[in-house]
Parts: sequence; structure tokens; C-alpha cells
Amino acid sequence: MNNLLLYVATVLIWGSTWLAITYQLGEVDPLVSVVYRFALASSVLLVFCLATGRSLRFSPGAHLFMFLQGASLFGINYWLFYLTTEHLASGLVAVTFSTVVLMNALNGRLFLKTVIQPHVIVAAGIGLTGITLVFWPEFEGFSLGGSTAIALAMGAAATYSASLGNILSARNQLHKLPILQTNAFGMGYGAVLMLCFATIGGYPFTFDWGVPYVASLLYLALFGSIAAFGCYLTLIGRLGAEKAAYASLLFPIVALQLSVWFEDYQWTAQSLTGLAMVLLGNLIILKPARKPRPVPETAPAQPRE
Repeated sequence: MNNLLLYVATVLIWGSTWLAITYQLGEVDPLVSVVYRFALASSVLLVFCLATGRSLRFSPGAHLFMFLQGASLFGINYWLFYLTTEHLASGLVAVTFSTVVLMNALNGRLFLKTVIQPHVIVAAGIGLTGITLVFWPEFEGFSLGGSTAIALAMGAAATYSASLGNILSARNQLHKLPILQTNAFGMGYGAVLMLCFATIGGYPFTFDWGVPYVASLLYLALFGSIAAFGCYLTLIGRLGAEKAAYASLLFPIVALQLSVWFEDYQWTAQSLTGLAMVLLGNLIILKPARKPRPVPETAPAQPRE
């Protein structure tokens, strides 16, 4: 699958998961829902790997980095984001998560020694401004109280955890760890870690057998986790963490269009301007880098007679 199709699939699937997550909040504690989601996703992936003859034998060192990727990308960040969504408006959560573009650029430089490309920073600035315009009405009544400040801190921590997971995935791919098996083990490790947190914290392991909860859980596990992460982490390996993360600025746009269809959301001139800025930043960041012009070879000087 080419990069454009991977990018579009990632944006469309993760854009729709914002709506699906709302059906996970309620009777079942968010931490327990994260356990269910990634335990199911990991089980499906492991069965698929066995059925297709993919090797599941890796060194202890490889498993350590699979665990680190799973803990940061398939565990801690989602638990914190579920909690954040309970206390903040979706727009504030969206803007908070969109900063992963800049975090990935900085963490890539810090841990992988990648070069921060100027056009990535420009595109991120345009995109973040655009996403802020789209959700500006939710900022108008915003006040930084005690619970709000804690929720914002959780959102920022969740975003940084996701960024570290992105960088770990890039590192694992550089060390030739296959994405499918790495995700299978990583999601399992993330689920086990969250299971330990839930057990230590005394969270009740209830389950909602209603159709909305079960259907959203299946969608989040099979599409939001297996399919979307497979596409997204492949993009990280091909484009780099900072470029792949720009898709996070488009997720909320897809979510808003779903709100137009299902929740009577109305686009305004301001939100459309913000959308245009996000798309502009998207074009800038995905534009192929110019190759340096070859230096013309000069003929060697002829010795004077």
C-alpha cells in the first residue's frame, strides 16, 4: 500500500474513533476498557501471526523494546486520554493531542538524532493554528481551575507518552523488528500493564453487554488499534515520526464531519478557515523534499605545455 492510502486510512479510522470512544465511557471504568481493547487486539494479531506462519521468536532485548512501545503507545497514553476526555471538551483534547507533531520532531532529534526540517515546523504551526480556530468556541468559556489544570496536565502527559511510543516504533523498525509482530506483543504488554494498574488500584472488572459498548469495543480493537496502528506505524518507518504525526491534525476534522451527520454540528466561516489552514499545513508537510541539484563536473585542467 502506498503512503497516501496509508495516510488516508489512518486519518479516516482514527477520526472516527473519537465518536466510538464516547460509547466506552460510562458503566466500565476507562482503565478497564483500555485493558479489554488491547487484550482483544493483541489476541487477534497473535492468532493471525500463528495462522500465517510468522515467526514469534525474538530476543529478550527485542521484547524489552516491544514492552516499552506497548506501555507508552498502547497503554498509559490511552488511559490518560480516556480520563482527560471525561473532564475536558473534545476540542481541548484534540488541540492537546495535536501537539504530538512538535513533540515527535523534538523527540526524534533527541533520541534518534534526526534532523528537524524547517518546513515541518512551519506546517505544524499552521496546522495547530488551524485546529485552534476550528475549536475556538470551546475555548471561550475555558477557565484554568484546579480540575481543568489537572486534566490538561494528563492530556499533555498522554500526548508525550504517545510521542515516545512513536519514537520507539521508529527505533524498532530501524532494528528490523516487524510491525505486525511488534504490535501484537506491544498491545499485549500494554494490556497486561494496565491490568496490573487496575488490579493494584482495585478497579472493578465490570462489562457492559449493551450493543453500543460491545460494537464500539470491537471497532476500536479491530480497526482503531490493529488496522490504524498498522498503517500509522508503517508511515513512521517510511516518512519519519514527525511527518506521520501530522495526521493527528486531521483526526478532529473527520470527527467534526461525523458530528455534522450524527450530532447536528454546523460548520462556520471560522471553522472552515481553520480547516483550510490544516489542509494547507498538510500539503506542506507531505510535499516531497527537493533533491539537491547535482554539482556539474568540471573538466580537469589541461597541463600547460
